[in-house]
Amino acid sequence: MQTKTVIFDLGGVLIDWNPRYLYRKIFTTKEEIDWFLQHVCTNEWNEKQDAGRSFEEATNELIAQFPEYEIAVRAWYDRWQETIGGSLSDTVDILREIKDLNKYKLLALTNWSAQTFPWALDNFDFLHWFEGIVVSGLEKTRKPFPEFYQILIDRYQIVPHESIFIDDVHKNIVGAETVGIKGIHFQSASQLRSDLSKMGIL
Repeated sequence: MQTKTVIFDLGGVLIDWNPRYLYRKIFTTKEEIDWFLQHVCTNEWNEKQDAGRSFEEATNELIAQFPEYEIAVRAWYDRWQETIGGSLSDTVDILREIKDLNKYKLLALTNWSAQTFPWALDNFDFLHWFEGIVVSGLEKTRKPFPEFYQILIDRYQIVPHESIFIDDVHKNIVGAETVGIKGIHFQSASQLRSDLSKMGIL
């Protein structure tokens, strides 16, 4: 089936986001960081902000539960930019190659807080190469829920079986495939390039 639309995830694929970059400056050992990210500022907690919860509500919730970690909890958002390592240049090069082919509709689908995404738009020029970006924090839903992919499908009038979606989180690939979009589980730029070549896109 001919591919007409290529959809990229952002964090972990095109943008290097990792809270450890910040917490290495706050804690002294890897074990302290591991415990904090597994029990305090967890993935599950962060996903609620990706789905639209405010930073203020999220921060206050954790400080009430873990008052001894108030400084570290507040840092998650007060120093959020320190969790960004920059762009993943090898993948951005692939994005550029696809864009320059001028054959595919380019879209992005991202789990990202509405409060921090404007900063990303201001700091990563390649985000403006996309015809459209659907941001979970603005839509009040997120991957891997089918309704989030459906927003992209409806808004940009794409045909699911003529589209591919690239994401570094396997459950998000499964979510895409439930609505008929073929997925590529991103693990490295070289693997992505190989997969795209096999599919005849590059």
